Amino acid sequence: MSAQKGRSEDRSYTDWMSQLPPELHNNPLHNLTIPGSHDSMSYDLDLSSAIIEPDGLKRLSKMYCARKILYKWARTQEESILKQLDAGVRYFDLRIARKDNDPDPNRLYFYHGLLTQTDVETILRVINDWAERHPKEILILSFSHFKGFVKRYEDQLHCDLINFIKTLFGAKLCKRYPFPTLKSCWENGTNVIISYDYPANMHQEIWGKIPYYYGNSMDITKVETKLCRVLERDRPYQCLFVCGLNLTLPEDHKILKYIFFRMWDNLAKVIERSLPRLLHWVSQQGAKTPMNIVASDMVTHDGFVATVVQLNTQCVNVKA
Repeated sequence: MSAQKGRSEDRSYTDWMSQLPPELHNNPLHNLTIPGSHDSMSYDLDLSSAIIEPDGLKRLSKMYCARKILYKWARTQEESILKQLDAGVRYFDLRIARKDNDPDPNRLYFYHGLLTQTDVETILRVINDWAERHPKEILILSFSHFKGFVKRYEDQLHCDLINFIKTLFGAKLCKRYPFPTLKSCWENGTNVIISYDYPANMHQEIWGKIPYYYGNSMDITKVETKLCRVLERDRPYQCLFVCGLNLTLPEDHKILKYIFFRMWDNLAKVIERSLPRLLHWVSQQGAKTPMNIVASDMVTHDGFVATVVQLNTQCVNVKA
């Protein structure tokens, strides 16, 4: 693994899509292997935020120590969106929430356990600026898990957010049909795909939910077993899908037992211990079955981007 890590440090993946072999330019995007980040905005969590999830911990929101402990286990990324983009990440898991009692009823944030400090519009402008500077890099933004949307204002909040997205990214948005390839995106001047997990079928530029498969466990063996089953038997065809390497804390009361018995640990340390093994599995499995989007925590660690991107050229070399 050390040699692989060295290669990832020597090479820049900022524009890796534009550097893929010509043989891949006509491939539908679901036939490429694309690095993605899980809970992409969790590097920006706000310690003063109320606890948004899990439900079992919400009653502890007023306790600073509870928020601080949750912060350690909810922060799945260390680097900013801009640094993730520069590192080669092309899929972003963006979970949206509205803050209670916010003076601006339309202002939205991201969340993972806690809300972020930075609002949605600010981050999307950063992404849009990057996309303009790198027109051959295709970005996939997945909006999901909407929290705090009051029922009677829910449709309007979604409508406002979708309209902001369409206005901001404009002509860069890829339509759902015909299914895009690298070449078609480059020729049409489009390089942003929006996946939105809420009915938005009236917009050709807004895609539906992208299937996300993950192990739903902190046990690496269980994660690998679940993903193997999906990839070898249940994998969707002719559409984008995500293979999530992320480890997942229990959602019920067991989360308290798990966290409090590991007071001196945190998710970043767990990922550092587990990611090398998961990436070894990715290299082996990727040689047998297509994986499409591979999402992970701590995406700038251990040659994650290099491992995933190199599966594309490995496929070409095998065919040759």
